[in-house]
Amino acid sequence: MQPQPEDHRRPDGASDEAVEAAGRMTEALETLERARGHLYSFHQLIGETDFALDKVLELLRECGETELEEHIRTDLLGRNVAPGRWTFQLIEEFEDCYWEVFRDHERAVREALTGGRRHVYESELKEQRRTHGRPGHESRP
Repeated sequence: MQPQPEDHRRPDGASDEAVEAAGRMTEALETLERARGHLYSFHQLIGETDFALDKVLELLRECGETELEEHIRTDLLGRNVAPGRWTFQLIEEFEDCYWEVFRDHERAVREALTGGRRHVYESELKEQRRTHGRPGHESRP
């Protein structure tokens, strides 16, 4: 039987080391998710940068700098950020080659060590750190 999403309790027989290992693997995945977010930020910023060149090209044309405009239009506008790749391709390769594999391993660690339950380690930290019986410190919703 699969654990319910709100079931963060330690499964019977799970050692402290197993719970910590699963927690640290999830923490590593969370760090990877942050890195992925930065990659998407990079992707969007590069896109914005490329589109910002449109106004630069327009202004260069208006001030008579047609040779400079043409050089930027043909050499910089739409240029690859890595050999043969725009940022969307970097994202796809990252997700296919690393991110999806990492997620599969994180899930496998949780399945093996905590019965698939998520955030068991954090749930136990919450129990240690909260003030029992105090409003705003409830164990569960």
